Amino acid sequence: MADPETLLIEVYVQIDDLVGTTVPLPPRRSGPPPKLTPVETITLGVFSQWGRFRSERDFYRFAEKRLGALFPRLPDRTQFNRQVRHLGDVVAQVALALADCVDPAAYELLDTTAVPTRNPQRRGTGHLAGFTDIGYSPRLHWFEGLHLLLCVAPPGLITGLGCGPASANDRALAETLFALRAAPDLRLPGVGHPHGQVYLADTGFAGAACQQRWAEHYDVRVLAPPQPDSARRWPPEERRAFDRLRQPIESIVLRLLDWFRLGSERPHQLAGLLARLAAKGALNNFCILYNLRHDRPPLKIADILEW
Repeated sequence: MADPETLLIEVYVQIDDLVGTTVPLPPRRSGPPPKLTPVETITLGVFSQWGRFRSERDFYRFAEKRLGALFPRLPDRTQFNRQVRHLGDVVAQVALALADCVDPAAYELLDTTAVPTRNPQRRGTGHLAGFTDIGYSPRLHWFEGLHLLLCVAPPGLITGLGCGPASANDRALAETLFALRAAPDLRLPGVGHPHGQVYLADTGFAGAACQQRWAEHYDVRVLAPPQPDSARRWPPEERRAFDRLRQPIESIVLRLLDWFRLGSERPHQLAGLLARLAAKGALNNFCILYNLRHDRPPLKIADILEW
């Protein structure tokens, strides 16, 4: 186990190796320079996603109390949050660059999960009107928020992410991902790049017509168990083997929701939510790499830190 200061230094060194070389920085905005460098801002933004911190305020109280020696020029919390939002695309690229530190696998795992942002029974439109709506999730039932799409490569590295409104269909989100990977858009760096041509998905992505279209238009092969009402059936042993291959993404989804606080997000700005989502992906990938370097099971992160 590592103490927070030691692990934070490792996060800083890993990010410093990427930012400015593999990951370019955006032009600096006009006005006085920020107190923290971009690497310092990203490091703190990534580290702040640990579930040990109940909120951004809670993390900043910890930083002012424990991390002053490492970051003597800590700005006001609101200035720090603005800088993290400004660097949101860079954080997303850092997360994906960390995933590229491991040799690519022959396939990726594809899944979605519900991200509630507001109580669906509240009146009014809320802070993210136009971006969120009400949808259904087997885990939450009816909820208001976003639908998160994740790509994960063994042994658990997040290789792409994106989101749409809660009512978005799994196949529509996948179609957008494949289209953006085929024709990249610099404004959406979080979708990442393909790590092979095969995606292992769950039943929500099944459908002979759409799977054939994806193969023809984007040269990808999506394997997913048939829908419950389909006449096709997989043999039980084949389905069990498939589920074993998909186990890492199930673990990553639970980690994002519980250990990295994604399930308790109540954002006021979409840019802030996307920046924190990218930071959660970067933290997940850093933890996987940390475990691989220290000969630990890749998905075992509960005991990485000794608070």
